[in-house]
Amino acid sequence: MKTKHKTLLLVDGAVNLALGVVLLLFPAGVVDLLGLPPTSTTFYPSILGAVLMGIGLALLVECFGADRGVRGLGLGGAIAINVCGAGALLVWLLVDPFDIPARGYAVLWTVAILVLVIAGVELFTKSWRCT
Repeated sequence: MKTKHKTLLLVDGAVNLALGVVLLLFPAGVVDLLGLPPTSTTFYPSILGAVLMGIGLALLVECFGADRGVRGLGLGGAIAINVCGAGALLVWLLVDPFDIPARGYAVLWTVAILVLVIAGVELFTKSWRCT
């Protein structure tokens, strides 16, 4: 596997895994600390966290297991997930403003832009193509 391909898998996997852990654990204080929209239940954030953790782990399996014949999630799938997730978040931010502090907007915009940048780099490098 090419170095740039492995690097992209590692970065994308680590970002998804980190976001997933934060959401899965989702202590109530995190919402206030980050200035995010409040929720009356931790069910949906926890489920989203578990899904993001799974995506992150699948990317890391692809990164480290490919040389051993173990497959995970490839960059093509990661690009689709990143664009859909970041796109939905951007629509929410632009169309249906939240009643949250500026730090909440900063966190959400940062996440959306970071995920789109990762997808853009993956697209630009064409590391997702089978060779």
